Amino acid sequence: MSLAGLGVLADGLDETESAAVHAAADFAREKTCDAVTGHDWWHVVRVTRVALMLADVERADRFVVNLAALLHDVDDHKVSGSFETGAQTVRRFLDELGVSERNAAEIAGVVAATSFRGAGVAELPTSVEGWCVRDADRLDALGAIGIARAFAWGGRAGRPLHDPSTTAAQHDSAEQYARHDGTSVNHFHEKLLLLHGRMGTAGGRRIAAERTCILREFLTAFGEEWDGRDVAAVLSLDGGSQ
Repeated sequence: MSLAGLGVLADGLDETESAAVHAAADFAREKTCDAVTGHDWWHVVRVTRVALMLADVERADRFVVNLAALLHDVDDHKVSGSFETGAQTVRRFLDELGVSERNAAEIAGVVAATSFRGAGVAELPTSVEGWCVRDADRLDALGAIGIARAFAWGGRAGRPLHDPSTTAAQHDSAEQYARHDGTSVNHFHEKLLLLHGRMGTAGGRRIAAERTCILREFLTAFGEEWDGRDVAAVLSLDGGSQ
């Protein structure tokens, strides 16, 4: 399927810009094609599609948003071990591609500012284009897909599903957050449930509110099943086993 068919190619691009977007998509697909943690090519597609929708509402530069969204997970810290490597790789790629100095610097800056770095860590400043990409990336960590991705990543990283004897950590530095090895359920409290309050666009906040409700409903059901409260309630209503 073409990039336009996937909804990840901005309308109104000139021939040079369209070629750059296609090259960026090929580069991103190559970098993420083997990912099995929810940070794969289809994550890139979803983020780019939503980022472009937000860009339309925010009247952001769609070319910058298009490229930054496609490239936002290249050499991400979860793979490279560094919060700086991704933006550096993206900048080199854009320079080699012949993207203008202004746009290359802006896109690399957006990529650098996208990652969540811990509950107690301030967000890096960014542009309206950066907000569109960052919000879109974080919206993909919420809702039904966000739940699926959380457990896909947890399984790949060898994290326990849940341990009621542990508590969620509130990291004070990006290094602390990157080194932390908690449970998949605690990850909801360490990151996912915090994202609604960190959205930069009005549209992002509205969508995040709805998707966060899905997370909360899931955690309620998970807790009831973990403790057997749902079974106890059903058996009590049924008058016991028959």
